[in-house]
Amino acid sequence: MTRLSGFKRARRGACLTAALHVSNGDATDLPGTGLAPRLIYWRDVLHEGPVPDVEPEELRRIRAAFLTGADADDRAEGARMFAERDRTLAGNRDGEYVLWFEADLYDQLQIIEILSRLAGLGVPAERITLICIGEHPGIARFGGLGELTADQLRALPGTNAPIRLTPAALDRATRAWEAFRAPAPDGLGAVAAHRSAELRFLGEAFDRLSREYPSTRDGLSLTERRVLAAVAGGATEAGTAFVRAAARETRPYLGDSWCYAMMERLARAPVPLLDAEPAGRPVDRGTELRLTKAGERVLAGAADHVALNGLDRWIGGVRLHGHDVPWRWDEGTERIIPAPEPTGAPAS
Repeated sequence: MTRLSGFKRARRGACLTAALHVSNGDATDLPGTGLAPRLIYWRDVLHEGPVPDVEPEELRRIRAAFLTGADADDRAEGARMFAERDRTLAGNRDGEYVLWFEADLYDQLQIIEILSRLAGLGVPAERITLICIGEHPGIARFGGLGELTADQLRALPGTNAPIRLTPAALDRATRAWEAFRAPAPDGLGAVAAHRSAELRFLGEAFDRLSREYPSTRDGLSLTERRVLAAVAGGATEAGTAFVRAAARETRPYLGDSWCYAMMERLARAPVPLLDAEPAGRPVDRGTELRLTKAGERVLAGAADHVALNGLDRWIGGVRLHGHDVPWRWDEGTERIIPAPEPTGAPAS
């Protein structure tokens, strides 16, 4: 790993503006910095929906279909965006890359996808610079690069933030991407436990990802439990419940639209855990919420959400489906384990 000091002044500055810059989205004012005349955005919420181990063309089709079906393709770009993004990334294989990302799970998954792609293209690690921060002076609860002005972003290359990557970092990212896309979660724990000065936030992100597996305690993901706890604690509107649940995250995790969709699933389940009013309308920020009796029992650990309602959810390459999902997050050991054999019909 090589820390850069001002990118070696003039020579490094020239490399910076000549590079292909990649970022998580246009909320970050990289165009305003003047540093990134060539810029692409990696718009994909990889911790939602299927990300199986298939060839890039098939993965583009799957991701575009998922985002469209979830009404998350707000620019109506569809598969075209994925194809153009991938062509641009590959077309620069003989040049330099600068990646601008953040510490949260959303960004960390994008980083390992990009680095795995670059490794597959044969791009040497020393031609890849990663700017990835989880804090910034003067911002008490730093949320991401989108909070910074163009001047603040322009100053980052002159700090310790830029890291010129090594082959070990590309190998680590490639193995993490493989573990994420595998049809079983066996490799997630090793990624979560590993600490790397180059991929500083990757282990933390995979730990958070692992906690989305249904718990041995109640069948809830960590996000679901935090939402139910917020409602139990007096958050009577979906918008308030989202804010309270999000405030408990170490890093920004889930956008409001994705969280409302999760609340919708809890309210429309065969055995609902939430009452959502007005009925018959999608959950949005003004929807009134309260726990059902079943929701109270599940939150108390007296009933199991998966046993009651089943599950149909993808986490990377793993599809969790049915009432007897094969893996659970164990609260005691804080790791994913094979689910215990069912012992009988659950109480509702």
